[in-house]
Amino acid sequence: MPDTPPATAPLIAVRGLGFARNDVPVFGPLDFSVEAGEALLVQGDNGAGKTTLLRVLAGLLDGERGQVLVSGVAAGPAARAGHIGYLGHLPGLKADLSAIENLAWLCGLLGRRASIGIEQALAIVGLAGFEDAPARSLSAGQRKRLSLARLWLSPAPLWLLDEPYANLDLPGIELVNRMVRAHLDDGGGALVTTHGAYAAPPVRTRLLRLGTAGAPAPGA
Repeated sequence: MPDTPPATAPLIAVRGLGFARNDVPVFGPLDFSVEAGEALLVQGDNGAGKTTLLRVLAGLLDGERGQVLVSGVAAGPAARAGHIGYLGHLPGLKADLSAIENLAWLCGLLGRRASIGIEQALAIVGLAGFEDAPARSLSAGQRKRLSLARLWLSPAPLWLLDEPYANLDLPGIELVNRMVRAHLDDGGGALVTTHGAYAAPPVRTRLLRLGTAGAPAPGA
């Protein structure tokens, strides 16, 4: 019989999760969860494995050790794809496509929330008037905003945000905070990597610290 998830299961939970590259541990073993309506801040020095952790959870890296559960049910990388919206360091855009064409293409691949249109998402992130601009003509900050528009269009309940404030000015940082707050208010959750407490959304949060060798830092 198929597993029946508990009624109050977290959006994602990991048990003994670890990752090694060329037999060298990058992080883990880790045990944590993200509930609906909360954000988990992942902090650590460079090389501690923050980006790697998010890429493993998103199913972009193989070789994980341990178990990942989605809404209480064990789920491999393919099963997690529709549950997770990932914002990485690279924008993941096609340079010769316009802003609106990029979003249409990505929504075709990854799905779209029925309650919002592509042009509306562009306006929300401050790119109204740039609908027909090729992605290659946008600044780094504008490309980040375009990636944020894609995230806002995503139907996924769990967001993985890798340094989401990078390349953004103060209004852009405030935009990220508003988006995260609205997503959590709607029952979503988020994992956010950050170098410091100054770069954290003003929402219900818990902290996961990774040590320099990828293990949890003392006192985490």
